[in-house]
Amino acid sequence: MTIPSQPEPTNEQRRIIYQARRGLKELDFYIDPYVKELYLTAEPAEQEIFAQMLTHEDPDLLDYFTNQNRPDDDAMWALVNKIKTWRHTKDLT
Repeated sequence: MTIPSQPEPTNEQRRIIYQARRGLKELDFYIDPYVKELYLTAEPAEQEIFAQMLTHEDPDLLDYFTNQNRPDDDAMWALVNKIKTWRHTKDLT
């Protein structure tokens, strides 16, 4: 199975990709694969929500990904759940 080539990131996308490096293993489990495989081909609105999500502190993000809490923004919550579902489905393949 070949992975389609990713588009060349813009400077703004490079900044977001850099910010996505978190340092918590539990967050990296979700965020790193999303950045590497889905972020650059996501719709601009999803990329914007992802960028907003990265402004949250690591403990808050960890709470979102472990269902201990949820962000106020419904679109961000939907993206967290999309990433979680995709990541866990990816592990099964």
